[in-house]
Amino acid sequence: MMFCNRAGTQVAVAHAGWRGLAGGVLEATIAAMNTDPDDILVWLGPAISNAQFEVGPEVYGAFVAVHPDTADAFDHSPYRLGHYMADLYRLARFRLEALGVNHISGGHFCTACESRFYSFRRDGGKTGRMASVIWIN
Repeated sequence: MMFCNRAGTQVAVAHAGWRGLAGGVLEATIAAMNTDPDDILVWLGPAISNAQFEVGPEVYGAFVAVHPDTADAFDHSPYRLGHYMADLYRLARFRLEALGVNHISGGHFCTACESRFYSFRRDGGKTGRMASVIWIN
């Protein structure tokens, strides 16, 4: 995820899979920016989509135990009983909006579905590199 303030004088980047989201990486990023959350713009970069991201009950529990409303970001898995399809984009949006960040864009890519992205899951453990960049002139 990429962050900036409206004036373009601050930027930040955070990588947040489910562990990072549950562990508070977004909260720490917003706190480090030390500005009004309504002044922050966020872009959600490529991530695995909920149609491809199956998780166990421990992941579901890590979110719902803290924020019961996040249950909406999980669908029951059609593949395994007691597992879920997790929507990382919805989980990130939930956390950001709870912090008062209202200007969120992106979140429309799937690294597992779209071959233009590398996917460890899709490609059987083969890795590659991709990057998103933000800077201040």
